[in-house]
Amino acid sequence: MTQEVSAAPFREAKMLPVDLKVDRRADGSILIASNIPLKPYEANIPLAFAQRAAQSSDRQAMAQRGADGEWVYLTFAELKQQMDAATQWFLDHAKPGAPVLILAGNSPAFTIISFAAQAAGLPVCPVSTTYATMGGDYGRLAHVIAKTHPGIVFAEDTAMAAKALESLDFGDALVVTTKPNLLKRPATAYADLLATVVTDHVAASIARLQPQDRAALMLTSGSTGLPKVVPITFDNLAANTAQCLQTIGEAAGWHEVMLDWLPWHHAAGAFVMRATLLEGGTLYIDDGKPAPGLFEASIRNLREISVSYFNNVPLGYTMLVDALEADPVLRATFFKKMRLMLYGGAGLSQTVYDRLQALAVAETGHRIMMTSGYGMTETVSAFSVIHFLTDKVGIGLPTPGITMKLAPVDDRYEVRVKGPNVTKGYLDDPKKNAEAFDDEGFYRTGDLAVFHDPSDPAQGLAFVGRAAEEFKLSSGTWVYGGGLRDGLLKALSPLVLDLVLCDDDRPYLTLMAWPKGEVSRAEIAERLAGFNAGQRGDASRIRRALLLSEPPDPNAHEMSDKGTINRRAVIDRRADQVERLFADQPDADVIVLG
Repeated sequence: MTQEVSAAPFREAKMLPVDLKVDRRADGSILIASNIPLKPYEANIPLAFAQRAAQSSDRQAMAQRGADGEWVYLTFAELKQQMDAATQWFLDHAKPGAPVLILAGNSPAFTIISFAAQAAGLPVCPVSTTYATMGGDYGRLAHVIAKTHPGIVFAEDTAMAAKALESLDFGDALVVTTKPNLLKRPATAYADLLATVVTDHVAASIARLQPQDRAALMLTSGSTGLPKVVPITFDNLAANTAQCLQTIGEAAGWHEVMLDWLPWHHAAGAFVMRATLLEGGTLYIDDGKPAPGLFEASIRNLREISVSYFNNVPLGYTMLVDALEADPVLRATFFKKMRLMLYGGAGLSQTVYDRLQALAVAETGHRIMMTSGYGMTETVSAFSVIHFLTDKVGIGLPTPGITMKLAPVDDRYEVRVKGPNVTKGYLDDPKKNAEAFDDEGFYRTGDLAVFHDPSDPAQGLAFVGRAAEEFKLSSGTWVYGGGLRDGLLKALSPLVLDLVLCDDDRPYLTLMAWPKGEVSRAEIAERLAGFNAGQRGDASRIRRALLLSEPPDPNAHEMSDKGTINRRAVIDRRADQVERLFADQPDADVIVLG
């Protein structure tokens, strides 16, 4: 970053002050919490939305591009009316307490079914549409069905889901879809739900909901096997929403205009949808994704809609910076109102960060605050956030209502957490539940962190990897995969989009990387040699590398819907490429380092 850019002031972004309580224990563990208490919140989310809809009835609540490419809007009043109709249908036809499995992408229908089911006292279980498109035995979808026993299955895109719906045993579950005539099995038209006459039973059902009632069954990513099912209560959802709103809500502006692509079957995406609607904002559904060939849709939307808050993964920011540098109209629209940018999924490259801030200063005279939220499905969404001015990449500090426990692991800490947003355990899995919580009731995240400055905890924590990402070489030496990968991404930026380290129980380290366009193998080799020169030992030096031409395949779980890479899936699917890296006589395309 140039001196001129680094000297530019940050654009004002009001956030929660840092007021930290730190308790250092004799066993080396550390408890961290905010001294600022969590503000009171309404745990009955369907009731909170009903109140919001009454206050903001004519305001545009949600927008999605139609078949002609133009935005189609729903007001709060229209959204509430359709939710109530669907709620009435659920009350009339659903099995009491049985989950509603949602097999749909981000859409108004997803929102309507989700809120309506909860209003009827039915937990929702949103599932990635990739579970229904992978073919074969639909193993992941079959696993979810067997675990949750849904009473209703909502599949918005009938053609997409038809084979899965007709191949799997859903028991006596009712199927709701937009075009039931495309199915051989009985199904109800989604339009019929919206045409249901609403009675007083809808308001009565909402009034009966209790904070500890089950609101959702959320799925973990399943990156190391089949997904776990996480029961989430209304209180979990509402507490997490309140935590994030109190910490960065004024800066993020969920009450204003949001443009977001994060999938709603994931915790982070569901949070954005829920928070925007409960705060009375307008949510534009971004139909793009941070992936080659798909990000152009996001760029189109960002050229039209100015927002005060932007959320993406590092790969998305890499592509965004390229587009911003080439497009003055996009720059003007993007930075017009921007107060806060969030990254998640991995550490952001310093090169990308510097380029982004240089563009912001050139356009506005100000740097833009960059934040990161840290959380997981088991905590609903982020429970630790950067809510203070900093140039350091990290995971921030705990939000109000959270106690974070740092358990020592060598010179690092495992992050554990307790708070009203944390699940009580996995669905029907006592063995995993016993492993997931320590003897004080703290949830073990499995993530590792360090203080930016051990003498000043207020500067926040830095993520240094997942314990599950650490593996041993055949020599028995541990590889700290998470931190090493982030360091390599920074060293290779902007030449590569992402990479994976290879592999467990091998004599040395190698990597596979996706290059950014046409890049020089010689420059990659030079960057890796420079990286190696600053490392100690075989556990952090790269001996060979291979550039991949085929992008990560979401349908093979190589890339999640959030744009993050599943290392194990990539290695297993590309075993032939891995073998090339470790061949006695590597072929000419393998980059060999000394």
